[in-house]
Amino acid sequence: MRVRVLVAALATLALVTSACGGGDDDAAAPEVEETTSTTLSVAEAAAAYTGPGPYPVGVTTLELEGAIPVEVWYPAVEGSTGEDTYDVRDLIPPSVSQLLTAEIPATFTTAAARDADVADGEFPLVLFSHGYTGFRQQSTFLTAHLASWGMIVAAPDHWSRDIFHTLDTFLGGTAIETNDSVDDLRLTRVLMEAEQAAAGSPFEGHVATNQIAAVGHSAGGGTVLGIAPDGGIAGYVSMASGARLGGPDAPASDEPLVLPDKPSLFLAGSLDGIVSAEETTRPSFDAATAPSRLWIIEGAGHLAFSDLCTFGNGSGIIGVAVASGLGPFLDAAPQFRSLGEDGCLEPAVSVEDTFPIVKHVVTSWLRELFGVDAVPVGLGPDVAGEYSVPVEIEENL
Repeated sequence: MRVRVLVAALATLALVTSACGGGDDDAAAPEVEETTSTTLSVAEAAAAYTGPGPYPVGVTTLELEGAIPVEVWYPAVEGSTGEDTYDVRDLIPPSVSQLLTAEIPATFTTAAARDADVADGEFPLVLFSHGYTGFRQQSTFLTAHLASWGMIVAAPDHWSRDIFHTLDTFLGGTAIETNDSVDDLRLTRVLMEAEQAAAGSPFEGHVATNQIAAVGHSAGGGTVLGIAPDGGIAGYVSMASGARLGGPDAPASDEPLVLPDKPSLFLAGSLDGIVSAEETTRPSFDAATAPSRLWIIEGAGHLAFSDLCTFGNGSGIIGVAVASGLGPFLDAAPQFRSLGEDGCLEPAVSVEDTFPIVKHVVTSWLRELFGVDAVPVGLGPDVAGEYSVPVEIEENL
């Protein structure tokens, strides 16, 4: 049954959630148990997965053939501590990064221990695909969060569209041979399956290769639609995306949308100026097979699902460039300006408002998909008004 509920139409249902039990092994993080019969209020259910989970987070960098980096976040052993920081200026061509001289924030830091030991147990695998002019770490706020809730998240750089190679091409750099982005994800899956089986690998015996999902942002949402039909992919999450990419100027088609016959979650921002929530994401949800869910965050823009708006004191990487005197460059490349700041500036709401929503809904949806939660926790229309900004929630179950 398809239910459309706007923010004002809230139910008063109670939901069921899971309890997290501690492990007896001092070297292992606590195991996350299956759902119990603990009843939560609507407000408690909406916030169930906004905070970090029971596991410390580890992070490491692996490689695909051809030296393509893959960032992997994972549950680490109890007692693992540390911070991991990336600087977006290190991810762009030197000819540009050397010009970003302004003293303005351009880093993102996560509570994660670099190369820490993996916690005991097997954990579901989540394949993450970044957007156009993005990079593998672009949504660390989410990928590290999922690891804290007992998932291994692997994100390759897509050289066909990452920020380094798109800028380098624009500046007249030498073209390189690249994989299709769907192939990147498939190769990342193969890599993690090999790590699971390899004697001496840090991930030996830790990757639940029978529990795999794909999560993508923007163009990455199209990539996960490409891999979702593969055998063994349990479901997919499409953020600020859909089956029709290219925004409102993309040519219309009379052909019906055909989406993978897998469980799905679609997330969008009502103010997205790159991929319209109404013209792309909602029609994709409408075409998706059950079970499927749609969350549209009021006032959110395209980059609400990434770290990018945390740079430049909230103005994004474009703010870093403008503060460094690169306004004329951006005037000559308006596509980079829009991709780098949509959702960062008013009237868009702050990522301080959107991050908790994204963390909760993606974590909760994946936990249900992987069977950790026997029933959905805070995914229904009753939680739509429980956040600092309204959310429109639809479901086709």
